[in-house]
Amino acid sequence: MAPSNGDANVAHALTLDVEDYFQVLNLAAHCPRDRWDDYELRCPDSTRRFLDILDEVSVRATFFCLGWIAERSPDLIQEIVQRGHELASHGYDHKLLPDLGADGFREDCRKTREILERIGGTKVRSFRACTWSITAKTPWALPILVEEGYTRDSSIHPVRHPDYGVPDAPLGPHLLHPDGKGELFELPPLVADAFGKRLPLGGGGYLRLFPVRLISRALRGRERRSEPSCIYLHPWELDPEQPRFGVGGLRGFRHYVGLEKTADKLRWLLTRHRFTTLENVERTWRETQPH
Repeated sequence: MAPSNGDANVAHALTLDVEDYFQVLNLAAHCPRDRWDDYELRCPDSTRRFLDILDEVSVRATFFCLGWIAERSPDLIQEIVQRGHELASHGYDHKLLPDLGADGFREDCRKTREILERIGGTKVRSFRACTWSITAKTPWALPILVEEGYTRDSSIHPVRHPDYGVPDAPLGPHLLHPDGKGELFELPPLVADAFGKRLPLGGGGYLRLFPVRLISRALRGRERRSEPSCIYLHPWELDPEQPRFGVGGLRGFRHYVGLEKTADKLRWLLTRHRFTTLENVERTWRETQPH
């Protein structure tokens, strides 16, 4: 269904970060990397739940997949492609870029793309960093992406946050020319200006916490400016029955708040706004730019 207000031609990017519940930063202290293979892999079933919801409304999306997941569930990767969606890279095993370092990041980019392209049988040109970890601390990341053949990125979150963010980054789609070595199309997640502050609304805990009508209002604002934005989710956000580890405090709140509402909120947005892949958003955006 087209947007009820604004430019009916605007389609936003809908994206899924294909990772499992035990791989997220908020649970890192409870789920160490060397124990990941001991946990139940719930990501494939949750991702298929997302795929089924998209089929209900004939929407295509971009799936940012971990290489670690792809190796353990190659049939899922193939199904994503077969069902008409864009296959993209989320890195190999959800390491923060500062922890990888420049050389490690280059290896990670190359390794993950090779895994995804071999399994999926399609080119991979879009990237999203784990936990939005392309920041001022990683100036080498964007040039490496270009050198490794990526042309689209959605890794820069234009907010201030203790774990990530570039507070003065543009809110809308734009082109980057890192070190003059090439060009990247950058699409940040949805962030709204509110009383001089930047309010993140694009997905994850923000989607689960804030009223869905507020998110819709922000999307309509972009549509009135003929400017696409981006919504993101994770498979585990469609899995309220996932194992609990007794995680409390702020990190526990961020991970578990509103899990039972995610699917309903997603369906509500899908019936009121147009969504497509990051690849299609870039193509349409470029066609509207002055030459």
